[in-house]
Amino acid sequence: MELHRVGNAVPLDRQAGLTTAQWHEDLTFFATQLTSLHPDAFANTPKAKFDAAVAELDGKLDHLNPDEIYVGLDRIANLIGDGHTYVDFPPDSANLPLDIMRFGADSRIDMVAPGYERALGTRIVAIQDTPLASARELAATATPVAETTGLRDRRIDAHLTIGMMLHGLGITPSRDSARYLLADDDGKQFTMDFKALAPGERTKWIHAASPLPLAEQPLDGSAACTYLRPANTLYCNVRTILQLEKPSQQMLELIHLEHPAKVVIDLRQNGGGDYNLGLQYLVRPLAEDKSINRKGHLFILIGPDSFSAAMSNAAQFRTMTRATLVGEPIGERPNTYQEPREFTIPNSRLVVRYSTRFYRFATGPENIIAPDKQVVPSWTDYKAGRDDALEWILEQK
Repeated sequence: MELHRVGNAVPLDRQAGLTTAQWHEDLTFFATQLTSLHPDAFANTPKAKFDAAVAELDGKLDHLNPDEIYVGLDRIANLIGDGHTYVDFPPDSANLPLDIMRFGADSRIDMVAPGYERALGTRIVAIQDTPLASARELAATATPVAETTGLRDRRIDAHLTIGMMLHGLGITPSRDSARYLLADDDGKQFTMDFKALAPGERTKWIHAASPLPLAEQPLDGSAACTYLRPANTLYCNVRTILQLEKPSQQMLELIHLEHPAKVVIDLRQNGGGDYNLGLQYLVRPLAEDKSINRKGHLFILIGPDSFSAAMSNAAQFRTMTRATLVGEPIGERPNTYQEPREFTIPNSRLVVRYSTRFYRFATGPENIIAPDKQVVPSWTDYKAGRDDALEWILEQK
C-alpha cells in the first residue's frame, strides 16, 4: 500500500488558536507553578525583578504573536538561572537545516542538510537584517543567567538555528525560513535562505569537517570504545549516561585484553542522564583498576556541552581518580540545581522544566570545572578533521 500526501499537514502549534484571555491564564499559572515548584526560585534573581518581568510580559500579551510569547516565557524561566530550568521547545519549533559552532569570534556553519552545501564552513555575518552580534545579544536573553559563558554561548548557537526562536526574538518575519548573510574564507559574502524542517523530519547531515573526527562519528547506542593500536590507547566515546552496562563491560574487556597504556573517556558531546550509572559503570571501575588509575594513564575529555550527569561524573573522575581532564571548561556549574521535573501549561500545552535539588560537585571558590589541560579547537584543524584535544593526549609519553 502506498500513501501520498494530498495537502499540507495540520499544524501542531496549539498556541496559534489561543485567545488573549487564555494566554493571561497561562502566564499566571506558569509563574505561580515555577516559583512554587523550584526549591529556590530567587537564588539568582530577586523576587521583585522576577515579578516585574512577569508583569511586563502580562502587559504586552495582547499585542504579541505566539512565538513572541514563548520567548517571553522562556526569558522568565531563565531568570531562575540554572541550566535545567527553561520552557521546552514544542515539536513544531521549526528547526532550520544547519548547525552552528563558534571558533573564537566567528560563528561557523559546521553542518547542513543536502541542498545547502555552499554554506558549509562559512562565517555568519547577519540573520535577516540583524547583524550577528545583535542577534546573539537577543538570543542571550533566553539563556540561564547564572550559568557560564560557555553554556550560554552553546545555547545561543542553538537558538539561532530555530525558526520559532528567531521569529519570537523579532529577527525573522516568520518562523518558516531565515535568510543568512554568509562570508567564505576569501571574504566573499552571499545570502542563503534556509527553510524549516517539518516536525519530526530527519535529514542526513553533511559536515564541514573532512574526514569526520572519531569523536563525531555516529554511535550505535549510548557509548562505544575503540582501541587505537598504534597509540596503545583505548578511546571510549560516551554520548549519554544511560544504558552503560554493556559499554562498560566492553571497556573492561578491552582493558584486560589489550592492556592499553592510556584510557580516554570522551564526555564532550554528553548531555547527561543518570550520574549514578556513570559512577557505577565508569568512575568506580576505572578508579579500582590500578593499571589505569595512574597519573598520565587516564584522561577525561570535557567541554561546554558536557552537561548534567556528564558534568557530575567529570567532577567525580577528578576527585575519585587520578584522571587528567582535557579540553575546554564545562558549561554547567558544578554547584547548582539539577534533577529536573516538568509541568505543562494548561492552554498552550507548553512544557516547562524546572530543577528540584541542589548538588555540590566541586569545592573551592570557583564554581566551575576547568580542564587540567585546556585545548581549544581551531577552525583550521577542525575543518581538516583533526581533534586537537585527543591528539594532545595521544602525544603524551
